[in-house]
Amino acid sequence: MNSPCDNDRSIKSNHDNESMALEARNLNKFWESQAGKVIGVTNISFSVRKGEFVSIVGPSGSGKSTLLNMLGALERPSSGQVFINGTDIFSMNDSQAATIRNKSIGFIFQSYNLINRSNVLKNVEFPAIIGGMNKSERRMRATKLLNFLGLKSKLKSKPSNLSGGEQQRVAIARSLMNNPAIILADEPTGNLDTKTGADVFGLLKLLSNKFKRTIVMVTHNPELAANTDRSIHIKDGRIEKQVKNFGA
Repeated sequence: MNSPCDNDRSIKSNHDNESMALEARNLNKFWESQAGKVIGVTNISFSVRKGEFVSIVGPSGSGKSTLLNMLGALERPSSGQVFINGTDIFSMNDSQAATIRNKSIGFIFQSYNLINRSNVLKNVEFPAIIGGMNKSERRMRATKLLNFLGLKSKLKSKPSNLSGGEQQRVAIARSLMNNPAIILADEPTGNLDTKTGADVFGLLKLLSNKFKRTIVMVTHNPELAANTDRSIHIKDGRIEKQVKNFGA
């Protein structure tokens, strides 16, 4: 099967020969509040190899989503560095970081984050519109992705008329629109029933195993985490342990 992920990436790294897709070094995040300093994450360091599927697990409030937001350059750390394909994204200004984010990272969220006033096709096209892809190319690519994910008949539908599983597949298509090197998924099965969640997770496994996407997934589900290549356990904003999942 030909994959919609097969096109050459629109951004090339100077570190293509290196094995690491993503690296976090000494990440710290805190906020000042009326009650004092609130700690999000403390001294977190780890790396993710190209093509690796890593899960981040931990209780609510442990800092998982805060960490993922920093990995995706959605918020800046109080201190520390994040390298995407060897580039320190927080050494850049906001505009430069946004360009890296758009070109190199795809996002999947628990709540799908689709635009209900726009149809499915336009939702998937959105990252490419921001990235400046011409209309015919982005329309062809979005259609190919939606066909690949079994949504050929839903292109003109509004997201609100789709099931939860269909909405999440639209979100996966959107995350792939700019052919990113890295996919960051924040509880991608959290709003889905068990069977639909397993189907969505199966798609992520396919992207990792067959098409060599690098995936970092936040999840509360220990069974899903155990089926990723490696699990990073977070507690109270710190890495508690890392586990290699040999049965993944």
